[in-house]
This record gives sequence, C-alpha cells and structure tokens, in this order.
Amino acid sequence: MLIDAHSHLDRYDLEDEGALESAIAEITQFRIFTISNSMDLVSYRRNLEISEICEWVLPVFGVHPWNAPFYVDCLKEISEAIDQSPIIGEIGLDHYFVEDDSAYPDQRKVLEYCLSAAREQGKIVILHTKGAEKEILDLLDQYEIQRVIVHWYSGSMDIFRELTARNAYFTVGIEVLYSKHIQTLAQEIPSRQLLTETDNPGGPKGFIGKSGMPGLLKDVIRGIAQARDTTNEALVETVHANLVELTQGDPWLIDAHQRLLEE
Repeated sequence: MLIDAHSHLDRYDLEDEGALESAIAEITQFRIFTISNSMDLVSYRRNLEISEICEWVLPVFGVHPWNAPFYVDCLKEISEAIDQSPIIGEIGLDHYFVEDDSAYPDQRKVLEYCLSAAREQGKIVILHTKGAEKEILDLLDQYEIQRVIVHWYSGSMDIFRELTARNAYFTVGIEVLYSKHIQTLAQEIPSRQLLTETDNPGGPKGFIGKSGMPGLLKDVIRGIAQARDTTNEALVETVHANLVELTQGDPWLIDAHQRLLEE
C-alpha cells in the first residue's frame, strides 16, 4: 500500500473531462491510501462524494489560508465540518504566495479557530506553512497541538529542527526531484516522521508541466529513496508504518487505521 498524505482530489473537477475517473482508477490500481485535503466547504463536500466512490480516499476538512478571508467573518459556518472531519486540513498561513499582508490577520484568525478545535477534539492537523514557519511554530505551542503533519515544508533548517523535536510529521513531494534544499530536508527528516505526498493535481504543475496524477507518487518515492540512500521498497514500508502509527488509537480514525492494516 502506498501513501499519498496530501492531495486535493476535488480539484480534478477543474481538469479535463474524465480526469477524476482516471485518477480514481490509478489510486485503485496502485493501492494508494489518499488523504484528500479540502480548501473550503465546497471542496470538502466534493471530497466526501469522492470518498463514496473510492474506498482508498480519506476526505478531510480545512480552510486553506488563501481562502481565509472568505470565512473569517462566518467561522461558525465551518464548525459542523470541523466536527465531522477526522483530521483538520489543509489549514495554515501563507506569507509567501500571498503578498498582500492585509490578508494575514484573516489567515491567523481562521487558523487559530481551527487549532482551538483541534486541541479540544484531539485531532491531527495538516499544515500549510509557506513563509510563516516561525509564527506557526509559536501557535502550535500556544494551542498545545500534539499531532501535526507539515505539508511540503520548504523553510529554514532551524525551524525544521524545532518541528522535528516536537514530533511533527513531514510530507515530501515532487520537488525532491528538483531542489537541493528539499533533498536535504528529505535526508534529515527522522525516519519515523516521514510521509509522502503528491499535492495533486495542481501542486506538481510547476515541475512537470501538467497536472499530477496519482501514479506520480512512484516518482516521489524514487526521489526520496535516492536522497535517503535507501530502496523504494524500504521507503514505502517506512511511510506506511508511520501512518499506521500516527492513526493508531485515534477515535476519529478507527476506520482509516483499519484500512491501512488491510494488506
């Protein structure tokens, strides 16, 4: 079983006709347990529908920082989705791609609302940290968040080491094939805190020139394995074991944990 711990399957609806069907076929063919992150309520509802079609998909709810301004004044509207979701993601801050700093307070308010819920409900959070790594680190401490998956980390090594010391998990994706910095991070992530991702379909576009499909995960695995001087097979086993460990004993993830154990 392969692990794609960060994808956005609902976004295939924006691609060519039949793209979602093709993606689901690849997920099934390659046995890819896929966490499909949401960016807002609309995408979450679509991810729920996709999970009914494909048993390999775990849909989770979050408000992406790019969408925070649309929800900052109606946070109660997302409470039901937060309560329903077994993991809260994708949430976070973006001070890199979002250059208008007037949006930053909205991002923080929405993130803090989600972190507060995660603390109360004992849920894993999946974090977007671009350009705001230190602020997020401080918020994790403030809200006493114990279980974290950091998506596509590309920040400084000092904050990276602070996060690893707090037992954060890290998803590594397609950039490992192109970036020395990401390769260094992939080498240094403790084995028990490493996960794989694609960020499909949009995330890989800047690297491969087209939308990513689930089978791209095999290239990601190859790149991480090379960076860590191990075999593809050993890496797959490590990542699978890590997600099994992360979900074990979590009352929100009983079904997902059982699915991961079905070899």
